[in-house]
Amino acid sequence: MTNQAEVSQPVSTPTNYEPPKQWLWQQANGGRFANINRPIAGATHDKALPVGEHPLQLYSLGTPNGVKVTIMLEELLALGHQAAEYDAWPVRIGDGEQFSSGFVALNPNSKIPALLDRSADEPVRVFESAAILFYLAERFGEFLPAEPPARTECLSWLFWQMGSAPYLGGGFGHFYAYAPSKMEYPIDRFTMEVKRQMDVLDQSLAERLHIIGDQYTIADMAIWPWYGQLVLGRLYGAAEFLNVQSYKNLMRWALQIGQRPAVQRGRAVNKLSGDPETQVPERHSEADFHGKRLD
Repeated sequence: MTNQAEVSQPVSTPTNYEPPKQWLWQQANGGRFANINRPIAGATHDKALPVGEHPLQLYSLGTPNGVKVTIMLEELLALGHQAAEYDAWPVRIGDGEQFSSGFVALNPNSKIPALLDRSADEPVRVFESAAILFYLAERFGEFLPAEPPARTECLSWLFWQMGSAPYLGGGFGHFYAYAPSKMEYPIDRFTMEVKRQMDVLDQSLAERLHIIGDQYTIADMAIWPWYGQLVLGRLYGAAEFLNVQSYKNLMRWALQIGQRPAVQRGRAVNKLSGDPETQVPERHSEADFHGKRLD
């Protein structure tokens, strides 16, 4: 067994909260994202989306979910698929741009990333990051095995990521880094689950070069922006807290994937924070990376 649980610490008594008979939306509910979280769907304002010259139009942001797709597109271009050229437009979710009429028409769930493929007579919209990865893999015939056993393994890990990462982002990340106050119970609850997930990956990668074996696939592209960047210390400032160095196989894989040039380019696209030299807020051609520092 690896990464056995650390010695537990005494749990403090939480403040009692009695839920009301019916929940009411309090807009000023605190927290980093209080101004954009809401219990209703649909557009808040009319605004058309910008459109570039390429058939593939990506509307996204340099978050882990957004990075999945830009990595995929940059990997396709690195293989010589010129039809994978794309325009990437930033969606500033902190400003509520995901609630524009144009974006809601593309993704009724108002979440990044969203892709519009205009290569056919009838444009195709694709939303949800895993759906976009699968769509591009099918369209270009890359990064998704054709043989049923390997293909099924790849899709299993792809859906594992989609089911697991909300515990990391919306659970651990929110309560550890973004909640207006630190609360022991939710932090402990989600820390335990995130460490279990890292152990799942660590044990699997002890016998595999990549997520499904020797082949680099969309499963790697989906998992790395979350769990790879987590162990590399790029998410939530939580590397020491989670003792990420103890997951040696996961760390080896994270470093290996992070050295791929397409991954480094994908990380920079639609990035709006950090050192400006590492940001490519809009991406319309390879020239947009000139003069940028990629890592």
